[in-house]
Formats: sequence, C-alpha cells, structure tokens
Amino acid sequence: MTHELTIRVYYEDTDMAGIVYYANYLRYIERARSEWVRELGIDQRAMKDQDGLVFVVRRIEADYLASAKLDDLLVVETETVQLTGVRWILEQRVKRDEDVLFHAIVTVVVMTETGHPSRMPATVRQMVH
Repeated sequence: MTHELTIRVYYEDTDMAGIVYYANYLRYIERARSEWVRELGIDQRAMKDQDGLVFVVRRIEADYLASAKLDDLLVVETETVQLTGVRWILEQRVKRDEDVLFHAIVTVVVMTETGHPSRMPATVRQMVH
C-alpha cells in the first residue's frame, strides 16, 4: 500500500536560487508520514499520553535527484519496506509528475518519553499491515 500526500511549493520553501531548500524535503516526508499514520488510525497523542511511547526517526538515507521550484505541485509517496517488533522502515519519494526529485529510506523506532527504546506496540503493527 502506498500513501500519497500532495504538497505545493511556496515561496517560504525556497532558497535564494528559487529552488526548494534541501532541508524542506525532510519536512515534506515527515508531514507525509504523520498524515499516513493518522489515516491508518494510529493516534500518536494517545500513544504518548496513555503509553508514554513516541515514534522517533532513527536513520535516514536520502538522495537529492532534482530540484523542485516555486509553485510546483509535488506528491510524496510513502510505503512500508519492513516492519518488525522494533523498527519500521519506509521508502519515501517526492515526485513532480513522474519525476522523482528526492528519495529516502527512513527507519522509525519507538522510544519511551525518557529516551529508552521500546518494542513497536502490537496494535501499531496490526494497523500498518
């Protein structure tokens, strides 16, 4: 299953050259992951308040392939590559039409509010599959 989120490039997203500032791609993929998790029915606020658990990005491997520009309409595609008891690996692509501009492999883990690693809750694993 692939989740898609459409994002418009605004002036505030660009640098002096008029292209999307590199760090904003990380914001775009974060927003897409958050929306997908919400659509799956995972309530991150309840997970934190009731269980003391939060999602944390552990690792990102990213490739910047082409530039997005002001007013471009982008689509962020997100899909699960692997889900285990301790990590969730996702592939994310930022596309303009059919062109992939940015590609990332993101590893997400669960931690307690005090920063200790935790197993992925079974309810989360069920909602993702």
